[in-house]
Amino acid sequence: MPGKGPRPVYLHEMMQRLGVDPARGVIADSELTYLTALHQCQACPSKEKCRDWLNKAPMSFAFAPKFCPNADLLFEMQFDQPGPIGGPCNDLFKADTLKANAGGKEAPGRAGKR
Repeated sequence: MPGKGPRPVYLHEMMQRLGVDPARGVIADSELTYLTALHQCQACPSKEKCRDWLNKAPMSFAFAPKFCPNADLLFEMQFDQPGPIGGPCNDLFKADTLKANAGGKEAPGRAGKR
């Protein structure tokens, strides 16, 4: 019967291409978020659309596609990734936040690092 066997899960490939590195502790620090994303990926009705999108997408990208039920969770994993760099958007966001908190001045050690 179709649909009764194991369904492919593309979460790990999506994480890799988004720069989410499980070795940096993102899964351990956000286990509930990861397990929720894994469950949603397993149950996702857009497997074929996802596979086609991944086949055509570059090897790295900043955001999951809008049709992905995990787009928000993947962004959260990118942003919450431990370490000095985090996801693709993390460093720039932190720099802007530091600048805003410093009254519009560049935060120490950040000048010219955009």
